[in-house]
Amino acid sequence: MAAQTAKETMDKAVAALTKSSVMVNYACSGQMTESGTLALKGNKFCARSKSATVWNDGKTQWTYVKSTDEVNVIQASSKKISAVNPYAILNLYKSGYTLTQKKVAAGTEIYMKSTEKKTYSEVYVTLNANLQPVQIRFKNSKGWTTVNFSNYQTKKLSSSTFKFNKKEFPTAEINDLR
Repeated sequence: MAAQTAKETMDKAVAALTKSSVMVNYACSGQMTESGTLALKGNKFCARSKSATVWNDGKTQWTYVKSTDEVNVIQASSKKISAVNPYAILNLYKSGYTLTQKKVAAGTEIYMKSTEKKTYSEVYVTLNANLQPVQIRFKNSKGWTTVNFSNYQTKKLSSSTFKFNKKEFPTAEINDLR
């Protein structure tokens, strides 16, 4: 049996991730230090941490900042989405990167090297045996960031999970920047 190419491995990992709703814990280190939970369903996500919550329904993105009790509303570009949803980085492999893979203790590591001017010049994706991302390390002009994932769970999530609900934050000031 021939070895899978890095692209084939990423195709399978992304397909597995997008076919169901997922909840996962994350912890970032490097350029920022943050931890929380991430809910995913197709191109929608909700990232919750102690300091902020970001909802994205695939078109609109709401960011609630606890310290200021404000919600900023934007039409999110793919660049802005990948800044707050590390799983969005997984889709970068489709263009502008060369890919290689190797076996590591946790499973398989995919190395992505940018072939053109991109936000992330290098990306390492570590997948477990079930092709679930357990770590993503990426480099941009400011340095390296590492995001570790744990407690991966498939869950049924409603569309409301990915939209800001004013009733949850009745005193929040809403800044519509669209």
